[in-house]
Amino acid sequence: MKPANFTSNKFGMFIHWGFYSMTGLQEQALARFNLDSKEYELLMHSFDPVNFDPDKIVMLAKNAGMKYICFTAKHHDGFCMWDTKQTDYNIMHTPYRKDILKMLADACHRHGMLLSVYYSNPDWHEKSAYNPLSSHQWKSPCPEEGNREKYIAFVKAQITELLTGYGKIYTLFWDIPPRFEDRNINELARKLMPGILINNRGYDEGDFATPEREVPCGNRFDRMTEACQSVGRHSWGYRANEDYYSARFLMSSVSKIMAMGGSYLLNIGPKGDGSIPEKAEKLIERIGRWYMSLNGALESTEPDSYPYALLDADPFIAVKKEGKTFFHFHNGLSVSAVTFTNAPSVPVCARLVNKSLPLSIRYEKLPGVHDGKTGLAMGPYVSLTGFDADDYADEPVTIEVAWQE
Repeated sequence: MKPANFTSNKFGMFIHWGFYSMTGLQEQALARFNLDSKEYELLMHSFDPVNFDPDKIVMLAKNAGMKYICFTAKHHDGFCMWDTKQTDYNIMHTPYRKDILKMLADACHRHGMLLSVYYSNPDWHEKSAYNPLSSHQWKSPCPEEGNREKYIAFVKAQITELLTGYGKIYTLFWDIPPRFEDRNINELARKLMPGILINNRGYDEGDFATPEREVPCGNRFDRMTEACQSVGRHSWGYRANEDYYSARFLMSSVSKIMAMGGSYLLNIGPKGDGSIPEKAEKLIERIGRWYMSLNGALESTEPDSYPYALLDADPFIAVKKEGKTFFHFHNGLSVSAVTFTNAPSVPVCARLVNKSLPLSIRYEKLPGVHDGKTGLAMGPYVSLTGFDADDYADEPVTIEVAWQE
């Protein structure tokens, strides 16, 4: 049975990691820089990520308010980060010789973190994987040996391993749609892992949509949605010369996507030695401080359909939770007041959630808003004041209001 929706929208960590991180170029370095496939694959014999610390990664995510981690078990290059029996092209045949996915799964279970698995449909190592209907086939080793039936059997065998050997798996993230339908594959996943949620990049429409590196328009998603973004512009895996996004940009994206009812995966790419790039770690920590300050105000909400109107043009999304309205200003505030030109009543109380700051409530005419014919101030309007907008210039702002009945 397909789940109807997320139990709640969540903030999560995406992790793109494989031995491609040793190149310092990108997770698709093999294709993007047209590397020689045989020379590239020899890198696995030098892959020894001795500084991989799964507990540190899980706690980085947990301290940032993240509820789940989605890990790239296999990316497009076909290298497997778990002890698969379907190919020797895996972590157990490197100098490291430890099951990375098992280590991460154990850490997630120790710290109460949900675990999700990413699986690439393109595979630049497995000869049977070539699929002329799909994209990202550039480095397929033997297009003439592409065999759908054989490759599907390979995929099913690997998905069976992933969904039976690592405890509870929250979501399955297929990548790169194959552009043909085989509903048996997702049915197998659900049989192996009852309750699993599956995205729409696989062999049928799945359970949820996956906008990537974009913030869609609107105030509410019309289906279950998980957006994803990386901390860097050019890569999901480790890139030595990455151009990192600002914390402000990423927080705004998280705020809007989650206020719209979606989940949000924010990606980091560990280095070849398993350590987390310092800049990526600092971004997660900064974003986490803001996210934790909201105390769950972006999770498990319902849309508030009242036609609120504000004096200023700062964009916002209004949601309801526990009898209160939360106004999420994903681009922040331009003035040190929130003035409603249309509101259901005068609030009982209000606070700026970021700092749990009680706000003053004014109900008055405003001289800056006047009738052009008479010159008279218009109103009265409800204004929420008592904060300095400059104090919150580097993050989205959330305001909680309890309205009079």
